[in-house]
Amino acid sequence: MSDRSKRRTRKPSATSVPTGLPIRKIGGGLAVFAAVVLLVLAISQMVGKNEEDGAQAGKETSQSGDSAMFAQLAALARRDAKDPMARGAVDAPVVMIEFSDFQCPYCKQFAQHTEPQLVQKYLDSGQLRIEWRNAAFFGAESELAARAAWAAGQQGKFWEMHDLLFANSPAKKNTGAYTDDSVTEWAGQAGVADLAKFRADLNSDAAKAALSADVNEAIGIGVNSTPAFLINGRPVLGARPVEQMMAVIESGLQDRGGQR
Repeated sequence: MSDRSKRRTRKPSATSVPTGLPIRKIGGGLAVFAAVVLLVLAISQMVGKNEEDGAQAGKETSQSGDSAMFAQLAALARRDAKDPMARGAVDAPVVMIEFSDFQCPYCKQFAQHTEPQLVQKYLDSGQLRIEWRNAAFFGAESELAARAAWAAGQQGKFWEMHDLLFANSPAKKNTGAYTDDSVTEWAGQAGVADLAKFRADLNSDAAKAALSADVNEAIGIGVNSTPAFLINGRPVLGARPVEQMMAVIESGLQDRGGQR
């Protein structure tokens, strides 16, 4: 793997997985998928070393593993019209589940540079749905930021808060950039109407439970780095060039008969 490819993937240290969250061990069928995801993520990393061949990313990913397993991973898409941490048509032919951490610089790179292009090309035309998962792997401030985004989502402002949290993400993790006061200030800037409710939601049991559910889902299928994606069940690891992300989306559209 080239040095450039390595820089696109950020793995948390063994101590950075949030210790304050109840982590459930995986069981049943998903235990099988964890190994598959890890294998395909490794393949995805190797594919990424040839950036000029974006189409190859979709090809290699689509040919890896058992399609039945990909189908079950794709079933993790919630497709809930009331999900405040999702955008795009509920019945879009392609769903991209995004596992991300607000303190991850590679997640920020994706959010600010790649994702807007995907939104413009696919989401606005009804071909793509994006579902966010809070993979808060990098410590206490990652957890706080995740809960802040969730709390803003309770008032319909998740994506606005998402943008502000990344805009203000720290150069060095867990050094005081994200506090109850700072995230409340940004919530106001994001258009959250009731800041008293926001503060209550921020530290509520419901926020903590939602965060735990997302982290457990990520760990349960073998995701241990951010950003990571499931595009109709096909795993993609790292802040890939937009051409590679588009290649996997195009493959999903072809599989589902979506219009390009």
